[in-house]
Amino acid sequence: MGNHIHPTEFKISKADRRKRLNQNPKLIWFTGLSGSGKSTIANAVEARLFEKGHMTFSMDGDNIRTGLCKDLGFSDQDRVENIRRIGEVAKLMLDAGLVVISSFISPFKSERKLVAELVEEENFIEVFVDCPLEVCEQRDVKGLYKKARAGVIKSFTGIDSPYEKPENPAVHIYSDQEELQESVNKVIEFVLKKIAD
Repeated sequence: MGNHIHPTEFKISKADRRKRLNQNPKLIWFTGLSGSGKSTIANAVEARLFEKGHMTFSMDGDNIRTGLCKDLGFSDQDRVENIRRIGEVAKLMLDAGLVVISSFISPFKSERKLVAELVEEENFIEVFVDCPLEVCEQRDVKGLYKKARAGVIKSFTGIDSPYEKPENPAVHIYSDQEELQESVNKVIEFVLKKIAD
């Protein structure tokens, strides 16, 4: 930080916001291949938490790419910067006392580690939405795999760019084998213990 930057000390603390909202802010980080079901499960988890009275906010890959990160491409370097920015925003939201639900492919272990360190490890809940590549390709909801196989999209995760699976996720979802509610229940059961004040 340069000598001319002096962060403001605010009168209302993180602890004050946590107490007002009656919850421990956490970042629930859904990671997995495109088409694995991350967004579907994340949306259902947020709805369930919100129904239970928790203050939440969701961030999703395509939404962030149209605003905060619209200047970034899909090179390895840009992907890392994309995730770094998302981590910084998540950190601000945690400071505000919210439970943040994030759904991003985030293919590299190093970038997920960066976010975990940024928000502090105890606030980071990694949810691995595990689905075989061939199933994701069969689903191909957005037609991205077809374009990647045709060479129209370069550096596509799972095709010509790697996906590094989490080694020890907090919650492991097998979206090709589980019903949606079963997956949601697994996440909710784990998360509620962490956010209860």
